[in-house]
Amino acid sequence: MSDKLVIIPTYNEKENIEAIIRAALSVEESFDVLIVDDSSPDGTNDIVKRLITEFNGRLHLEIRTIKDGLGRAYVHGFKWALKNNYKYIFEMDADFSHNPNDLPRLYHALADGADLVIGSRYCNGVNVVNWPMNRVLLSYFASKYVRLITRLPIHDATAGFVGYKAKVLETLNLDEIKFKGYGFQIEMKYKSWIKKFTLKEVPIIFTDRTLGESKISSDIIGEAVFGVISLRLRNIFGKL
Repeated sequence: MSDKLVIIPTYNEKENIEAIIRAALSVEESFDVLIVDDSSPDGTNDIVKRLITEFNGRLHLEIRTIKDGLGRAYVHGFKWALKNNYKYIFEMDADFSHNPNDLPRLYHALADGADLVIGSRYCNGVNVVNWPMNRVLLSYFASKYVRLITRLPIHDATAGFVGYKAKVLETLNLDEIKFKGYGFQIEMKYKSWIKKFTLKEVPIIFTDRTLGESKISSDIIGEAVFGVISLRLRNIFGKL
């Protein structure tokens, strides 16, 4: 068993799931993979079940009975990872917007001293492929907004390609993580930073999905906008 786990949350990802699993399990440094599936009606988890026997203990599946947001799926995965004694835990999308070949770079950043590593689209210019300009601008200025409000010293606060040392997840109270979408990604980074963990950004190229449908909604964006203010105020008044 590896000490490195990649958590991939899924909902209706049958077009991508086998390819992303094979890609993640073939990179250097030997990562295990946990799929957290929100009972996809398209048969995503059936594909994973078929692959589990092929990969000899390196591929795992957790099926949740409710679909209540990306953040809840990741928290479920984090708890599973800690229970199973993984030392390095990574978040990655199923749609190849995050390149599995970048996983070793994120791991080495943790091994070299970072506590939380971010696969960053914006720490070295704007490295986004195939996104419409309005999405690029929304994401880029959302991170600028987060930095302005919270003073979080990173360029890509909404990034979803992230790695943690287990001690970060053990220190945070996962049951008190409130947000679900972009807000979840910001909340995890912000709470880690105020607890004095070391954050590091590693530049990546983000490529928009070519198969399947995006799960982003206006509610998720709104949560992030107003959630940032809430996080900052709760920290000022000692509520975090």
